[in-house]
Amino acid sequence: MGYLTTFYWGWLLASALLGFAMGWISVVQHGEGVPRKLRWVLSAVVAALIAAALARVVPGRFGYWLDLGLIMFALYLCFCAVGSWLRDWVVSRSAPSA
Repeated sequence: MGYLTTFYWGWLLASALLGFAMGWISVVQHGEGVPRKLRWVLSAVVAALIAAALARVVPGRFGYWLDLGLIMFALYLCFCAVGSWLRDWVVSRSAPSA
């Protein structure tokens, strides 16, 4: 983990900033969302990838890329939540009270 953060801090920062930007935009964009069945399938795929990374099933370079990808995905999701929360806080604060 330390190796990944030392040598790929720029990529990790980029995924965090991209997540923040997408979270900031997502409050304004009201899309339909992901259907329930697809949400379950995507959750199962992510859980399987996390389990494979923790069990070290994937060896070598591909395992390394899997770890890096999962860390970048986690940072992206966390900063999406932060950006969305901050945007909602800013917009609700500036809205006139009724």
